[in-house]
Amino acid sequence: MPHPLWSRIGGALVETLYPPLCLCCGAPGQGGMDLCPDCARELPLAGPACQRCARPLPAAAGPICGDCLRHPPAFDAARAALRYQWPVDTWIARFKFRGRLNHGRLLARLMAGQLLPGAQPPDCILPVPLHRHRLAQRGFNQAAELARPLAQALQVPLVPDAVRRTRATPPQQTLSAARRRHNLRGAFAVRAGFAPGHVLLVDDVMTTGSTLDELARRLKASGVRRVEVWVAARA
Repeated sequence: MPHPLWSRIGGALVETLYPPLCLCCGAPGQGGMDLCPDCARELPLAGPACQRCARPLPAAAGPICGDCLRHPPAFDAARAALRYQWPVDTWIARFKFRGRLNHGRLLARLMAGQLLPGAQPPDCILPVPLHRHRLAQRGFNQAAELARPLAQALQVPLVPDAVRRTRATPPQQTLSAARRRHNLRGAFAVRAGFAPGHVLLVDDVMTTGSTLDELARRLKASGVRRVEVWVAARA
């Protein structure tokens, strides 16, 4: 493991040779991020949201949305850093499908800035897994890239192999909500003996929450007591 001093020197050298540029407008970035101050002020931050599923809510609404009161998800709480709007939706698409890892680094920094203050550290962090075929095709798991710096900041283990995707499923965005739930039945398996008290699941986007709900259901069936969800963006 490199000495922290050399890591800082290396990071400063990279920033000097390749200074950060705003991913929105191309202006110089600030604070080591590929985002300028003007564009940062225009970001679609999450704002008031349901504490259970992170769905955006009016400021005067209660802490839990009607859907979660009627049909609570298997996970206990969810938080999003941003709303799934421009430019966030474009960054996520470029990150996932074009391998633009600098977009992922910016999303992870924004997640840390929005979600870490006041957070209760979990026992470990789990990135939502990809099936091995999709992982081989893409070359990386976008959820793991977002989860790694959060685990480092919280000083908790990142456990990418605790849950595996047992079968390849059609992309969730192509399906209705009902089909999404059916699509995910039996799609995940939890490693034998894995049962910490508090698990944090990390993913890039939450739309209906079906994937995270099924994962949380499987984790709780294995003995996990509390499952929390953090995502970069909420639709």
